[in-house]
Amino acid sequence: MIKVIIPMAVLLIVVLVKKLPYVGGKINIALVITGALTLLLGGLFNPGQWVAAWIDGLNRLSWIIALSIVGSLFAEISMRLGTIDTIIGALTAKFGRHPRALIVCILFALTLAGSLLGDAIAAATVIGMLTIGILASMNISFEKISAIIVMGACVGSIMPPMTQALALASSLVGADADSVINIGYITVPIIFVVVAVYSAVFLVKKENVPGANGEIEIKFADRTAGQILKENWKSLIPLFFLIIVVLLRTVEIPFVSVDLGPTVLQSINFLTFADGTSMSLFDWLSGVSILNGLTNGIVLSIICAICVAFFFPAVNQNAGSIVHESFSKVKTTVILQICCAFMLGSFYAAGSIDAVSAFAQGLNGNVLKIGGALCMILLGMLTGSQSTTQNVVFSFFGPALVAYGLNPTLVGVAGAHLASAGQGLPPADLTTFVVVGIVSSQFGKKVDPLKSMFYSMPMCICMAIIGMFFLYI
Repeated sequence: MIKVIIPMAVLLIVVLVKKLPYVGGKINIALVITGALTLLLGGLFNPGQWVAAWIDGLNRLSWIIALSIVGSLFAEISMRLGTIDTIIGALTAKFGRHPRALIVCILFALTLAGSLLGDAIAAATVIGMLTIGILASMNISFEKISAIIVMGACVGSIMPPMTQALALASSLVGADADSVINIGYITVPIIFVVVAVYSAVFLVKKENVPGANGEIEIKFADRTAGQILKENWKSLIPLFFLIIVVLLRTVEIPFVSVDLGPTVLQSINFLTFADGTSMSLFDWLSGVSILNGLTNGIVLSIICAICVAFFFPAVNQNAGSIVHESFSKVKTTVILQICCAFMLGSFYAAGSIDAVSAFAQGLNGNVLKIGGALCMILLGMLTGSQSTTQNVVFSFFGPALVAYGLNPTLVGVAGAHLASAGQGLPPADLTTFVVVGIVSSQFGKKVDPLKSMFYSMPMCICMAIIGMFFLYI
C-alpha cells in the first residue's frame, strides 16, 4: 500500500501548498507528478513503460474525453439555439424569488439526468453545463457551483429505476436485482433530501437570487415561465430528442427500445475484405485504442442530438464558429483529463489498483467490512466511477461478505452506495476535476477543485454511512 499512500500524499501536498516553487496549486502538474512517482515506486523506469501506461490511461478515459468534447459542442449549440436561456429564464421566472427552492429544482434535474445517463460524469458534463449559467448569475462561488453539480449528478447515478450501481452490485453478489433496487427507492431519496437541505442551507443564501451577479445576463426576465416556454419551445427540440434517445436505450420497451447511435454505426460498412466479409464503422472504432471512446452509448446519443440540431439555421450557418468556440472552452478540461489519464494509467501499470485489492483480500470479520469499504471509497475517488470500483473491488469483496454470512440483498445495497461514496471525495476525485475544468473554462477563471471536493463531502459521507449501515444490520 506504500506505493498508493505516498503518491496520494504528494498529490495532496502539491495541490494544497500553493507556495511550493513552480508546482504549488497546479493541478495538471500535480497529476503528472503523482503518476510519475507511482511508476517509480512501482519499479517502472523504462520510458516505453511510461508511454504505455499513459496510452492505457487515455484508453480507459477515452469515452470521458470524447464525452467532454461532444458535450461541450452540444452545450455551445444549446447556447446558440437559446436552449439554455429558455431553461434558465423559465426556472428564474418560476422560482426567482426563492433561491433555495431553485437550487433544489436544479439538483433534482441533475439527479434525473444522472439516472437517465447512468453515470455521474456524463450527467455533470451534459446537464451540468446547462445549469452553470443560472448558478453563476446567483453570485454563488465557482467551487460551490461545481460541488452542487457533482452532488446532483452523483446522486442521480445511483437513483432507480435506471441505476447501474444497484444493478451491477446485485449481479456481483448473486442477489435479486429487484429486491436491491426496491431498497434503493428508499435510500436514494434520503440521500437526495440530505444533499438538498445541505445545499439550500449551507451553500445558498437568501441574497443569492438570479441576477445577483450583474455580469451574467438572464434573458426573459420580464416574462412568465409559460410565456417563455410558449415562445421558445423549438429551442428545446435537440434536448428533448437527446432525452428520448437516452430513454430508448435505457428503458426496456418491447419493439421500441433501441440504442440509436451504435445501431446507426453498425449499419455503416467501413471495410470490405477480400473474402467478401465486411466490418462496420462501429466495430472498427471499437477496436482502435482511444478512438473507441466514440462508441460509448452516451457519447453517440449526444452526437445524434447534435445531428438533429444541425437542421436549425442558427447552427448549420454558424457551424465553424460553434465548433471553434466549443473546442476553445473544453481545451482546459481535455488537458486536465489527459494528465489524469497518465495518473490513472500509472496506478494500473504500477500495480496500485492490485495492491488496494490485495489489501482487502487479506482482511476478515469487522476488519473485512471496514477495510473493504475503505478500499471501495478510495477507488471510487481515484477513478470517479462506481462501476470501476465495483468491478475491481466488489467483485471479490461482495462474495466474501456473502460467504461470511451476510444477506446478499443487503450486501448489494451496501456495495452500490459505498462505490458511489468515493465520487466527490477529496483529494483526487475525477468527477470533480472534470466539472471544475468545465466551470473554469466557461468563465475563464481559476476554480479550486480541492475546495469544491470538501463542499461535496456531506453527500459522500451520507452514502458511506448508508453503505456501512447495510453491512451491519
